Amino acid sequence: MDDVFSQHLLSPMLIADEKPAFNDANYIYELKLDGTRCLAYLDKDTKLFNKRKLQITNQFPELSQLHTMVKHRCVLDGELFVYHHEHVDFFASQRRSLMKDPFKIRLAAAQTPASFTAFDILYDRDHLVNEEPLMRRKQRLSDIITEENERFSISRYIEENGIALFALTSQKHLEGIVAKRKDSTYAFAKRTKDWIKCKNWEEDDFVICGYIEKEKGILSLILAQYQNERLIYKGHVTMGTSQRLFHSYPFTKGSCPFPYVPDGNEQAVWLKPHLVAVVSYMEKNTNGGLRQPVCRGIRNDKDPKTCIEKK
Repeated sequence: MDDVFSQHLLSPMLIADEKPAFNDANYIYELKLDGTRCLAYLDKDTKLFNKRKLQITNQFPELSQLHTMVKHRCVLDGELFVYHHEHVDFFASQRRSLMKDPFKIRLAAAQTPASFTAFDILYDRDHLVNEEPLMRRKQRLSDIITEENERFSISRYIEENGIALFALTSQKHLEGIVAKRKDSTYAFAKRTKDWIKCKNWEEDDFVICGYIEKEKGILSLILAQYQNERLIYKGHVTMGTSQRLFHSYPFTKGSCPFPYVPDGNEQAVWLKPHLVAVVSYMEKNTNGGLRQPVCRGIRNDKDPKTCIEKK
């Protein structure tokens, strides 16, 4: 069992289902933090591993003392995130996880320090506890942590009232909530329907400027919006259906509408801007691109000129 800890063999359980918020006495509900999922191996030092089992400890030196805030050796599952400008900044934690330069890492740690919120315990002292029901693991987690502060905390939850908590996340522009069955065990490296995510999405209309053909007949649509009567590139969204269906819409081939061909679009088939895609997404990054875009449909009843970039 010691090999599990020393060789960092564990992989986190993943969510397999997404639904609208609901109330159920058999579930607890937690905030879904928009950061980097990772496992914390805590003993004589702190080691952080992301979902791909890549160690990211060096990228987050401000979290190097988590092991001093627990009673004994353990592995915690949680979310590493950066709180910046009064909201959780997903892109800040992602940028940091890719940094290599020690000076830039120290500077980022000082300017926008990360935090770790633990929501589960997988290993306690010398044995796995994943077969225990969730509420028993929650109690273990509460018992083992000796200190909470701005860098380290336990995820709070409520019982039964998922709809009310989700409404609060909408008001506060948070990502959403996760519902978890109280009696669920923890299945390493598997997607489970015992955990259900309920996410807030934004939705907008985008001009389709072209497409890129992917494998199995899937198309990646090239999106844009107007700004002062000029089309601004907004990235891609996977249509998630066959080429045959897309080609049933009336469109005309054209040329790239941007001043230059954006990176990754060298093989694009460019179209005249006649069609509009309805796209849901989590948020826009600093360049205006979309995070986790989902194509909800295509419409030819809307004037593309009315697809205006929102600030």
